[in-house]
Amino acid sequence: MECRSSNYTYRRVPRLLVLTILLGLLSYCLGVPLVSSQGLFLRSAYSPGELPFDPKSPRWEKTSPIVVPLSGQVISSPAHPKLSIESLTVRSLHNGKDIVFLVEWDDPTKNDRLTAGTFRDGVALAFPLNDALPFFCMGQAGNYVNIWHWKADWQADIDRHKLDERDDGVPRPRTLELRPRRVSSVEDLLGCGFATMTTKRVQGTVQGNAIWDQSHWKVVFKRALQTRDQDNDAVFDPALVQAVAFAVWNGETKERAGKKAVASWLQLLLDSLP
Repeated sequence: MECRSSNYTYRRVPRLLVLTILLGLLSYCLGVPLVSSQGLFLRSAYSPGELPFDPKSPRWEKTSPIVVPLSGQVISSPAHPKLSIESLTVRSLHNGKDIVFLVEWDDPTKNDRLTAGTFRDGVALAFPLNDALPFFCMGQAGNYVNIWHWKADWQADIDRHKLDERDDGVPRPRTLELRPRRVSSVEDLLGCGFATMTTKRVQGTVQGNAIWDQSHWKVVFKRALQTRDQDNDAVFDPALVQAVAFAVWNGETKERAGKKAVASWLQLLLDSLP
C-alpha cells in the first residue's frame, strides 16, 4: 500500500487525548510503565552560518538539549513492552536555510550489520503532514507522516565507502562492488498506518551522520528547510508550529519493525530569523 499526502500543513494542534487514554489503559492492563513527552517542546535555535553535521562538533555542546522519555510500543503486533533504551537526548539548530537534529542515546553495543538473525540499531523522527496530528506510530489512514529512519548498517556502508575514496573524493576503481553505494544513511519514508511504510522515490533529501563512541550513539539528521516535494516532505517554518515524534531500535535485543521504543508528539519550535 502506497501512501501519498495531498495536504500542506500550516499548524498542528494536539488532538490525541482519546488515543492517549486508550494507550494508558492498555499499558496499565499489560503492566507496562508508560511515560509521556506531552508538555515537552523542542527548540530549533537559530545559528547563522554553516550548521554542524559532525556529531562531535563542539557547537552541539552550546545547544540546549531536551531529554525525551520513551515507552514500549504496545499498540500493534509485535508489541514491545520491555524497554532497553529509556530516553533520548535531542538538540536542534537551523540557519534559515537548513535544519539539523542531534539525537543521542546510551547503547552498550554497536549493531551496524543486518543479516539473518542479526539486527541493526536505528532511530527515526516522524513529522505530521496534515492539519490534525495522526497516531504517532506511522500515522493513520488519511493522515500521513514523513518519517526519517536512520539505520546503523546504512551508516556503516557510507563510512566504508569514504575509506575507499581518494583524497580528492573520487572513488578508487573497483573490479567487484559488494557494498551498495547509498545516497544517505537515512531512509526518507511516508506512512499512513501500520504496515504502510513507503520509501519515497527520491532519496537523499535528508542526510545522516553518526558515531558510536563509549557506548553512546550520536546521530545527526540534516535537511533543507525548503524542498521541492512540499506535499510529502515535512514543513519547517519559524512562523509555524511543527510536531515531532521518535522511535529507536536496539539491534542487540533483536528490536526491529514494531519492536521499538517510542515517544509521542512534542512541539517543534523554530527560532525566528533575525
